[in-house]
Amino acid sequence: MSPSFEIQGVDTVPSSERTGKPSSFLSIFVGSNLSLSVMVFGWLSILYGLGWWQSVSAIVVGTFIGSIFVSFSSLLGWRASTNNSVASGAFFGVKGRLVASFVGLLLCIQYVALTVWTGGETIAAGWERITKNESSDLTTAIGFSIIAVSIVVFALLGYRWIVRLNNFVAPAMLILIALTIIALWGSFDPSYAGDPEVYALGTFWPTWLLATLTCGLAGPLSYATQTGDWARYISETSHSARDIVKNTFIALMIGLTIPTLFGAFVAVAAFDENSFAAGYVANSPQWLLIPLLLVAIIGSLGQGSINLYSMGLDLDAILPRLSRLQSTALVAGVSTGLVFIGKFSYDAEAAVTNSVLFLTCLATSWLSITLYSFGLNKGVIDKEAVQIFNKRTTGGIYWFTNGWNVRAVIAWVIGSLLGILGVSTADYVGALSNVIDGLDVSIPAAAIGAILSYILLNKVKR
Repeated sequence: MSPSFEIQGVDTVPSSERTGKPSSFLSIFVGSNLSLSVMVFGWLSILYGLGWWQSVSAIVVGTFIGSIFVSFSSLLGWRASTNNSVASGAFFGVKGRLVASFVGLLLCIQYVALTVWTGGETIAAGWERITKNESSDLTTAIGFSIIAVSIVVFALLGYRWIVRLNNFVAPAMLILIALTIIALWGSFDPSYAGDPEVYALGTFWPTWLLATLTCGLAGPLSYATQTGDWARYISETSHSARDIVKNTFIALMIGLTIPTLFGAFVAVAAFDENSFAAGYVANSPQWLLIPLLLVAIIGSLGQGSINLYSMGLDLDAILPRLSRLQSTALVAGVSTGLVFIGKFSYDAEAAVTNSVLFLTCLATSWLSITLYSFGLNKGVIDKEAVQIFNKRTTGGIYWFTNGWNVRAVIAWVIGSLLGILGVSTADYVGALSNVIDGLDVSIPAAAIGAILSYILLNKVKR
């Protein structure tokens, strides 16, 4: 296969091109998540003050719950032969599907930024160790640029090249993980009990719940709008819904749990309160540095390209006049620019924690309404009707009110706001969370609030 840019946007994927397999989810989600940008969430759990086993429990429980719900979202794109944002037009209206595109775009910007940040910092820190020269802003900027340019290329190449890339990324990252465990095992203390004096929310249970949501549940939920990007290439006739859901769940669980737990391992063995990458590089033996730098770049390619690819589709859905290639190039520039601004302006822990929780509320509210409606429709989506907006025409069964299902959009807003009011971090405590002694209830508040609001609004006479 010679390199060529994929031109397929959010239009219906022809049956002849739906040759993917459910097992491809393993390549995509395992390969792409074995990256420093996902490992950083394990570091975050230790930074919150939790011990090793406390972090393990928070990560596993959160990822398990999130993966169950998100695994069903892959059925949207699979049924509609398009990405999840366009498919959600069946429930939000053919214009209202822009809600999903907006949420997906914000989530992907966040994770591309994390990828460029962690990968770039690793390059800069590794360069400092190898050359014995002090790292500078210029070195860091060069590191950011290397990662950014690399992921853009694969995002433009598209679905099949990303799958091939992740088939290579996965074994390379697993080798690095194994080498790191060998190198740092002597410094790792599995009995590490954390530091109650630095609990992010003052006491254990609120802090543990924060880690469960941020370092566990948020990971799968960040893919809620993306799973259809890959499921749309899987044949409806050759595979079952059960195959799709099962493979998505397994891929998310394995792909997110392994790197996040590894990040916690590195944080316990080589802790640096300011930077996961800095602690990792500074405490690695000399023989590990070159493999670490090479694989850090490779791992960033997997995570960055999958998110940038989805970002391009989301913007393509918002601005149909732009091609996928144009959309991808545009969002790449925006996300990379945000990394440069954020690097030199904000505290890493606060920025990651707050942005992850806020955006997860938006995603949870959307996913709750979508899956509820999808179930009511018995999983049926009219492939032609959801494409009305892309074809610049009007009408159809998903037209609702001028292309918007107003009730669904209002319910999404209510659920999102309730979720944000339920957030509890070191820097922000929402009004709802404050009522219950600072406990973070953002995710359940967003989910329950969205569904109940939608049910009640639908009982109102038109």
